[in-house]
Amino acid sequence: MNQATKLFIAFIFFIVGNFAFAQEMSFEEYNPPSTLKVPEHPVKRAKFPFVDIHSHQGGVNEEKIDQLISEMDEINMGVLVNLSGRGFGRGNSNSQQDYIKDMIQEFNTHAPGRFMVFTNLNFAGFGDKDWTRLAVKELVEDVAAGASGLKIYKSLGLNVNDVAGNRVPVNHPDLDAVWAKAGELGIPVIIHSADPAQFWQPMDANNERWLELKTHPRRKRGADDPAPFEQIMAEQHDVFAKHPETTFINAHMGWMANDLDEASAHLEKYPNVNFGIGAVIAEFGRQPRRAKEFFEKYQDRVLFGKDAYNKEEYYTYFRVLETEDEYFPYYKKYHAFWAMYGLGLSDEVLKKLYYKNALRIVPGMDKSVFPD
Repeated sequence: MNQATKLFIAFIFFIVGNFAFAQEMSFEEYNPPSTLKVPEHPVKRAKFPFVDIHSHQGGVNEEKIDQLISEMDEINMGVLVNLSGRGFGRGNSNSQQDYIKDMIQEFNTHAPGRFMVFTNLNFAGFGDKDWTRLAVKELVEDVAAGASGLKIYKSLGLNVNDVAGNRVPVNHPDLDAVWAKAGELGIPVIIHSADPAQFWQPMDANNERWLELKTHPRRKRGADDPAPFEQIMAEQHDVFAKHPETTFINAHMGWMANDLDEASAHLEKYPNVNFGIGAVIAEFGRQPRRAKEFFEKYQDRVLFGKDAYNKEEYYTYFRVLETEDEYFPYYKKYHAFWAMYGLGLSDEVLKKLYYKNALRIVPGMDKSVFPD
């Protein structure tokens, strides 16, 4: 074989090899920009001042508050509700209560009226005969110190165990006095139970959350890890039924934003329950007509929330809720590999979603921050 032939064969192998390589691409890598030409109306500032009912802030001091206020003013956030009043379960009750008091003082000193704080439960020693009495006592004390609500993390039902090492179900009877006391105090309980149902489903090509489970493998669950999704959610719903005098905010739409018929039935069944929309905006963005219909019908039962704080990510929320734009990107592919469509909600609905419902539900909120 002469040199020319060898070079020709090498060239063919090079071309074929590169062609084959170009056709092989992982799902994570494939993320082409859209070539669709449609009107675009990006929104970097909400149409009306809004309450973020679902935020988590730590390390609160004057410097952080100044930074938050600057960003809040930029995007038209009137009030931020910090659900991590006692931090994230660190320390004993005494240190946690000192933590929330210091936080409330910092907020009220440096930015009065712009921040609200919810308290949390300390589950250490759950199952002891005095746990319920102490939990109720501390809830009363935290509210007296300025807490405006109670936040229940998803750890209840997932990894909170009693003193004997048993999983504590969301509807454990030792918690009934806590839910009842919240109702007596007139404060809302925002509760996050379980995770998306897909985390319990087989991790295969039929699972919409496959990429999230691949990139965050610790989120994968099973029927015995620690209980089926349906069981945990049934426990949560049992709490709603047993305490009709207590106002609940079901965080993340109770993982029903992908099934608005189920979500509607939920609100019809539990008149004391409202929905927070944190971390589920992508579900509305792929069903704009049905979602708009839902928000119009249940405009008195929904509250704006974001969860993970990131100023730029609010822009997608505003655009989905306020515009009628078509086919624009979401900000996390592992949450939604589909594009967004705007709902174009009316001013009346937006005002209720953004702030009016929160003003009605959360006591002590400064109404002067909002237009009417």
